[in-house]
Amino acid sequence: MQFLERGKRPSPRMRREMVRIVVNEIMRKCSCPSKRNSIEVAKKLVAKYPKSLQDIIEGDVIGPGYHSLVKQLQYRIENVKRSSTPKIRKRKHCTDDSDTDEIPPEQRAAIQDTYGCINWDVKFLPLGETPESQQEKKEKLKMMSQQTAANLEEVKHLMKLTFYTQRKQVNQGKNIKCLLEEWPFWFNELGMAVHFKELTGIGLKETFMRNLELKGKRLLNYFSTVGVNKNQKFLQAVTKCNVMREQVGGCSQDVTEMLLLLLSYFNEKEDAMFHYVEDTSLAEEVEMDKVNLTPTHVVCGGSCFSSKRFMLCVDRNVVHDNIPSLISALCMMFGSYYCFNIHYPSELASTLEFLQRYVFLDDLYTTLN
Repeated sequence: MQFLERGKRPSPRMRREMVRIVVNEIMRKCSCPSKRNSIEVAKKLVAKYPKSLQDIIEGDVIGPGYHSLVKQLQYRIENVKRSSTPKIRKRKHCTDDSDTDEIPPEQRAAIQDTYGCINWDVKFLPLGETPESQQEKKEKLKMMSQQTAANLEEVKHLMKLTFYTQRKQVNQGKNIKCLLEEWPFWFNELGMAVHFKELTGIGLKETFMRNLELKGKRLLNYFSTVGVNKNQKFLQAVTKCNVMREQVGGCSQDVTEMLLLLLSYFNEKEDAMFHYVEDTSLAEEVEMDKVNLTPTHVVCGGSCFSSKRFMLCVDRNVVHDNIPSLISALCMMFGSYYCFNIHYPSELASTLEFLQRYVFLDDLYTTLN
């Protein structure tokens, strides 16, 4: 309390002790507090003692400023409740000819992570719309996709109006190949941006570019100063990126360097995110058995630093074969996880989670609250 009253930041040990005391008091009032309860407590604590408890890095408030405290409260609540939770849950009775691994597509989609989505399961058609009008708009979009100079504003408008049908098809378990045939504009930069905005309420590329400008240099500076002490392997990755940057040149390489160093920092494999092919390779020439099932960049050329063309693969289908920059490719790859209900793969979980919280959805918690 002396630290809080004086506006000083408590040590990690003191902060954990504070969380234990607060959770103990919460559990006296309610044996099963929800996350919303934790958020309210954290908001009030941070509002009263912002200098001591607010999430701040180099003077910038991160998100709403209380997310880390919410997480600590939640973890402590879960730990306290654990002893009262049954450790074994009996399976439901199944007949001999039933398959316990068989899950209907609609049920499988329903259990996907809806984290961050404000419009994941749309209940009603837009006003004035019918199933027939939705089908007409879908067919019109398919026709427009074959035109060389389609009206982009009209495409954007139609994609927004048909969002209801798009979500229904994804949540019913339609596969990527089928969605690509029925919604070709969904798999280009404009269409995915529209769907992502409707789904999360956040602009995909705009948010990424804004946060890259605000935080990109700081992250790279951390890697080149503090991060290099992590281990010898990471130091070698930093050195390699510096050499590649000097050979290629240009400040646009920040994104490439950031991605490669993040993968190295979290000890995650580069080939889980990138698949390299010759710079003249066509989509049908990509060896799909060597590409991951989850969204993957196909780099046309020997290096992310020098490549001028990227492809995007989802479920081993090339959904876009001519993406001109890594920034666009990265935004589409990240958007694919949300748009098509795809979990982060374990081999990329830390990198993708960091990108989600640091550059793509940093203001997500404010949106949700």
